[in-house]
Amino acid sequence: MPEPTLHSNGVPIPFSPDLFAPLRASADLLHDPAALRRRLGADGYVYLPGALDRAAVLRLRGAYFSLLPKGYLAAGSRPEDGLFSGRVPAGMAEYGVAGHPAHAFVRSRPFEEFTADPFLAALARELLGGDAWMLPRRILRHFHRGSGRASRAHVDLDYMNALSTAPRVLTLWIPVGDCPPRTGSLVYLEGSHTLAPEEYEPLRDKGDRRPISHDLELTARHLGRRWLWADFAAGDLVVHVPRIVHASLDTTTDAMRLSADVRFVRSDDTPDPRWLAPWSADDGA
Repeated sequence: MPEPTLHSNGVPIPFSPDLFAPLRASADLLHDPAALRRRLGADGYVYLPGALDRAAVLRLRGAYFSLLPKGYLAAGSRPEDGLFSGRVPAGMAEYGVAGHPAHAFVRSRPFEEFTADPFLAALARELLGGDAWMLPRRILRHFHRGSGRASRAHVDLDYMNALSTAPRVLTLWIPVGDCPPRTGSLVYLEGSHTLAPEEYEPLRDKGDRRPISHDLELTARHLGRRWLWADFAAGDLVVHVPRIVHASLDTTTDAMRLSADVRFVRSDDTPDPRWLAPWSADDGA
């Protein structure tokens, strides 16, 4: 179980029943596409524990962390452990831009092969109810202990709204390694895909119109909803709709948080053009 108090972007949030509840697992519906679509519509997400091959996920984790410079990983640890030494080596490029390992990794063969898993495409087709294709902008997120940085509460649609018509799109969130709450896992605001944007508009920082808030307790109490969590393990997968409010917790473990965001869009829809090129942390999307 998580500690009594968790943090997101350095802001504490009590791990209490009025603020947190467990995600509902839906792996038992994988062979019933109609039921899985109904669950997605009802909850705004489907949580699929063990849907992916654990060994393949851990190989991907090792492939990424093996690219980090000497001194980043804890002495004596294996790359797939992803254990932080407590020190970021001098001279590293800013995270996710050209020159940083994450920028190269999303363009690498191991990442291409992993995200080309036919299961992911088939799952997207079933949930979108038609032919779908993967958007080229696939994001790798890596957080370490002490960074004090996490994904603020947001909805994906606010980052994919360059066109007047919103595409039918789904996000597949893949923890690349075991990721319980203290390792910086994703949390979803219960039933928030049914909210009108006007309901969370007062929470926004007026200087940045896309994130909703960095204060997860304030967000939950203002909207009267709980954050949904799980002890994610390598091999788990969550699919969510673009209007559900979600965020991540701070990484406070030696094990670093690594995850991939893969998005599929209906083949007969036109996506935001910013998502048609490989991800870079400075691409403005």
